[in-house]
Amino acid sequence: MEQTSRPHAPTAPGGENAPLTGGMLVAAALVLASANFIAVLDTTIANVSVPNIAGGLGATSSQGTYVITSYAVAEAITVPLTGWLAGRFGAVRVFVSAMILFGLFSALCGLASSLNMLVLFRIFQGLAGGPLMPLSQTLLLRIFPKEKAGAAIGLWSMTTLIAPILGPILGGVLCDNWSWPLIFYINVPVALICGYLGWQLLRRYESSLRRVRIDVVGLLLLITWVGALQLMLDEGKDYDWFASTHIQVLAAIAAIGFVAFLIWELTEAHPIVALRVFRHRGYAASVLTISLAFGAFFGATVLTPLWLQNYMGYTATSAGYVSAMMGILAVLVAPLAAGLSTRVDPRPLVFFGVIWLGTITLIRTYANVEMTFWDIAWPLLLQGIGMPFFFVPLTGLALSSVNPEEMESAAGVMNFMRTLSGAFATSVVTTSWEEQTRYIHAELAGLTDRLGDSLAILQQQGFSLEQARNLLDQQLQGQSVMLATNQIFLFTGIAFFIAAFAIWLAPKPARLVDAAGVH
Repeated sequence: MEQTSRPHAPTAPGGENAPLTGGMLVAAALVLASANFIAVLDTTIANVSVPNIAGGLGATSSQGTYVITSYAVAEAITVPLTGWLAGRFGAVRVFVSAMILFGLFSALCGLASSLNMLVLFRIFQGLAGGPLMPLSQTLLLRIFPKEKAGAAIGLWSMTTLIAPILGPILGGVLCDNWSWPLIFYINVPVALICGYLGWQLLRRYESSLRRVRIDVVGLLLLITWVGALQLMLDEGKDYDWFASTHIQVLAAIAAIGFVAFLIWELTEAHPIVALRVFRHRGYAASVLTISLAFGAFFGATVLTPLWLQNYMGYTATSAGYVSAMMGILAVLVAPLAAGLSTRVDPRPLVFFGVIWLGTITLIRTYANVEMTFWDIAWPLLLQGIGMPFFFVPLTGLALSSVNPEEMESAAGVMNFMRTLSGAFATSVVTTSWEEQTRYIHAELAGLTDRLGDSLAILQQQGFSLEQARNLLDQQLQGQSVMLATNQIFLFTGIAFFIAAFAIWLAPKPARLVDAAGVH
């Protein structure tokens, strides 16, 4: 393995680069926190904007969710690549390049004139955004004095927690008061400023370079099976699923690609995704839990604003306020969850957190079309209590289950699985919602107004026969959507419960890991 020397930098007495101090430290910390903030923000800012985007580009709301899934899948693919990229080109160079590219593709997203163009640019935006999250954490720890590492991680964690909460609100306000391209344009000045200042402030902390070959075959297989599976999930409803040759081919490519990927990665010396960490039972159980629970959580989170805007008459801003309610108590409870996760067995904490999320989701299955803003918002507010007990201890449990030298690889694989599960869940939930709505509508249509009494009453009130039929159909559609929405909440609630019990497959950890210190 060849190494090249890093640029000359001020050194501390121990030979390490001296940490930044004063105004320089504050400026660099803000740059890194801002980079992480906008990368995480873009995972949720489009959630409430989907109807606006779809309407502006002549697509259905279901097709509009491609804007969410394309970004998530692309981001998931580049997260495992971050370590190789940082070693090959330097962490600071990769960070600055990713930051500038993120701004460039954000601008192109705003300029897109068709859904296909927007999805393409969202893919490139996700590819650029993937390395920003782990690298911002890595560089924060590098520039802060060791005794202030807690402050660095606290800053990073707060941006990670707050960004997805503010995303729906910001997206709603921009769409309602201006236009949907602004949800992408706002990234551009932040990205360019952070890229320039990041290079000026951080280049002295560039890491040594390592010429390690990349697992090209593993990367291609990963892109193949993930891409084929995501396309199958996104397009299945439009092609009548497996009655279509197109879907059959995608399913075959996904299955064969996945098996080939498993075989290759388990036998490759330097795999792109370190699957060997799954030999640890505690880690495998933790990843199973986070995949199921995060998939359920993200699927329900995407569905809520779609339902509110398309069928409950909410604006994007109002839907954003509802979606963001879960973040209020989550921020307040997070310090408690973080403190407990390093002192006690994390399994009961995770079990409580996921069971809480599942219970609140089951409460939401009693929703109806007469609900007020607060009827919808209060379960989401309470749901925030469970979020920190789910995310924080589970990460620590997973990383405490692997060998110390495997922790960074394990963290990368876990982030990959979490992001991927969110993308897959989005497609499954939106597809199931539409199909279930059609099925329920057809069932109810055969049971509604069999004797024609309602039509007769409406006609007596001055409606024409066609107007009366349309009015009844609108009411029928609203009830069909409501029932379908409740059924989706039921299924996601069950998924939470399965995830909660899956955590007990993990043995009690022999050691506790502060997840915040892993990067």
